Amino acid sequence: MEQNVIYALILTLLAGLSTGIGSLIAFFAKRTNRTFLSFSLGLSAGVMIYISFVELFAQSADILSTDYGPRWGQIAAVVSFFGGILFIALIDRLVPSVDNPHEMRSVESMRVEVKTLGGKPVHSKHMMRMGIMTALVIGIHNFPEGIATFMTALEDPQMGIAIAAAIAIHNIPEGIAVSVPVYYATGSRKKAFKFSFLSGLAEPVGAVVGYLILLPFLSPAMLGYIFAAIAGIMVYISLDELLPAAHEYGKHHVAIWGLIIGMAVMAVSLVAFQ
Repeated sequence: MEQNVIYALILTLLAGLSTGIGSLIAFFAKRTNRTFLSFSLGLSAGVMIYISFVELFAQSADILSTDYGPRWGQIAAVVSFFGGILFIALIDRLVPSVDNPHEMRSVESMRVEVKTLGGKPVHSKHMMRMGIMTALVIGIHNFPEGIATFMTALEDPQMGIAIAAAIAIHNIPEGIAVSVPVYYATGSRKKAFKFSFLSGLAEPVGAVVGYLILLPFLSPAMLGYIFAAIAGIMVYISLDELLPAAHEYGKHHVAIWGLIIGMAVMAVSLVAFQ
């Protein structure tokens, strides 16, 4: 059990710290590779959606049906699924739209945005505030994502790898959203990378806090509730964040093919390793 906890925590940490990759892209990429980002975000959504419905929700229904019977087990799974959606939607609702890091923008548009506001140069204090607020918002969003990644990896390491990879891809544009304003406010790549890097730490922190809170209640039935709620969280993230972000990069069909390939890869891997 201790080895599983360490393994799940490492996966969650790597997923969270992928914001640092976005920070590096912001520093060294002169133009955004829209095709790559659209495909990657679509791929991430495909992985999450497939796992949510085919694995997590199905496992939840099976586990809860064992305790409550087929009908009430299904009802409990459905309620938990939509409870997960409501939970992440409430968190998203509390975030001001102007500072929401999931409103994806290209590297070059971010550079223009942080330099001017209403056609006038923006003061460095405003840019710094923009970067700090974005980092804070990402931390709030990443907290439940960390719980989802950790708890899934704890129970099923193979599925945990897939979810961690999908979360890591989705964190890359968030790193861009943090690092660009901080860099233009301070002129320091080191500080910008640090803020971007630290914002990703909310994910493993969420994992540890969630685990400590849930540990005393952990049972087969509780795992059933958790799996359904995680499925709801990931479906919401995919539909509200990943796919709209992929489309905003202007590559609709590339994003859809990424979605389909993500589903296909997960289908093949789950069948092959079961």
